[in-house]
Amino acid sequence: MEKMIKIIEAAWENRNYLEDADTQETIREVLEQLDKGALRVAEPDGNNWRVNEWVKKAVVLYFPIQQMETIEVGPYEYHDKIPLKKHYKEQGVRVVPPAVVRHGAYVEAGAILMPSYVNLGSWVGAGTMVDTWATVGSCAQIGRNVHLSGGVGIGGVLEPLQATPTIIEDDCFIGSRSIVVEGVRVRKGAVLGANVVITKSTRIIDVTGTEEKIYRGEVPENAVVIPGSYTKSFPAGNYQVSCALIIGQRKESTDKKTSLNQALRDHSVAV
Repeated sequence: MEKMIKIIEAAWENRNYLEDADTQETIREVLEQLDKGALRVAEPDGNNWRVNEWVKKAVVLYFPIQQMETIEVGPYEYHDKIPLKKHYKEQGVRVVPPAVVRHGAYVEAGAILMPSYVNLGSWVGAGTMVDTWATVGSCAQIGRNVHLSGGVGIGGVLEPLQATPTIIEDDCFIGSRSIVVEGVRVRKGAVLGANVVITKSTRIIDVTGTEEKIYRGEVPENAVVIPGSYTKSFPAGNYQVSCALIIGQRKESTDKKTSLNQALRDHSVAV
């Protein structure tokens, strides 16, 4: 492992090393390990997450060493540098056509992929559904028993290059057309209603108490969140700026599905 790290770091500092066969082999081996789930770009570390920067760098370096090629899948034809993931049956993953997962993404047994897109470097946990037209960006980490509803967009780290991957922890529900990007962390059990947009700078305002509490870059555990807005003054006048409102808490429950359904009913959350 130490040898692999040194080779990746050297190539990151000097792209001339990408011409070396040993460097190319190492980069491809990192992608193989990501594809199998033996490596992760980010992984839980107690109550926090540890980002393996060298693995993320290997993902970025994978693109320049790959050649464009034609990929045929039944009646579909693609022209790209990155091969598609294969052997879903052996991996215990249900994949509904025309869902696409790129090589270098790991999907744990028991996950369900409706027609959707999962980019390389990402990790999708068991029991999770990636619903129709949802996208999981490069290196994003999606926990177990998560529901990414139709049209959800989970941001990646490659375009533009960012330090921290977007993280959706276990048992979260992300409502239709919601967008979570720029390395935002959605903590365990949180519920995002339809059309919630959260970036690193978005105000996430807890309005459940007598005074507001503002978060940025992180949705608290079991929070129930809906889209909102607040008034901001500009030289041209006062305008409404988007934010996210925490309007309640999902109750702790051993039955996560019952807890989710109750949270949606209690707070009239659109999904």
